[in-house]
Amino acid sequence: MAKRDLGQDGPMRAVCVIGLGLIGGSVLRAATSAGRAGWAATTSEGDAAAARAEGYSVEATVEDALRRAAAADALVVIATPLPAVREILRKVAWHAPEAWLTDVVSVKEPVSSEVGQLLPGARYAGGHPMAGTSSSGWSAGGPDLFSDAAWAVTVEDDTREDAWCEAAALALDCGARVVPTSAAEHDTAVARISHLPHVLAAVLAAVGSDGGPLAMSLAAGSFRDGTRVSAGSPELIRAMTEGNRVALLDAVDDTLGRLGAARGSLASTGSLKSTVDAGNQARRILDALGDIERERTTIPLGTRNTLRRLREIGDRGGRIRTLDANSAVAEVPPMG
Repeated sequence: MAKRDLGQDGPMRAVCVIGLGLIGGSVLRAATSAGRAGWAATTSEGDAAAARAEGYSVEATVEDALRRAAAADALVVIATPLPAVREILRKVAWHAPEAWLTDVVSVKEPVSSEVGQLLPGARYAGGHPMAGTSSSGWSAGGPDLFSDAAWAVTVEDDTREDAWCEAAALALDCGARVVPTSAAEHDTAVARISHLPHVLAAVLAAVGSDGGPLAMSLAAGSFRDGTRVSAGSPELIRAMTEGNRVALLDAVDDTLGRLGAARGSLASTGSLKSTVDAGNQARRILDALGDIERERTTIPLGTRNTLRRLREIGDRGGRIRTLDANSAVAEVPPMG
């Protein structure tokens, strides 16, 4: 587990997880495995029963969980689909208006906006772990889901440093590596590398199916890999993609432009060289990131430049590896 000591007196901060699907259930498991006290609430009776059967504390209602969080000064983690966030925030505002607060929702600007309107006193920094499967619900999760995964933690001009540190500490305790970023930059990025792939997977699956029984009987690795995420819950996919509509439209427009160019080239010259070469080069860049020698840099906490420097780390493709009461240590790709 990464070094993570924020200088708290006594035990690690408890977590209250609202929502026990794939991500929320995995957060509860990972956080408690790291030594935190933790409890949860969910509107899913099936997920609640399954979690209790495995020995986890699940309150009868969201209100009960939040009252417990307020009494314990716990970190509240919102782990519901985007359409449910506003109602949960209303309950947080009533029962724990100054809570330590983060979320694991896949779109950040809408959540940040709602928190600003409903919970101006909350100590909030948004989060988004880049991990998951095509399955959903408590049974799909596990304590190792976030192991070495990227976990975005948002940094805005008005973010409280202590709130950011609490959200980042949770990510590190869950085994992830923290990527500091603004909500807007996060949403622009994930539109291209997460939300667009869900749209393209849906289109690819439908086009393949239009080929009829023969096409489906011949479908192998490339088709299965390319359509894997389309097997997920349609409701969750819609909530994620539609919630990031503006940024996703830009990504879709870029895609349509590239597809149009590919079609034009194929129709006129019979060649797809430019399209295939560009994709191959981009994939090689992604693969090379895993082997690149990264530089370590230390960001002192508690200075007027701390938040700016944290965001610069994310902009460079870096990740926070450790965090203590005085500094954050990051690994970043070399310049140039």
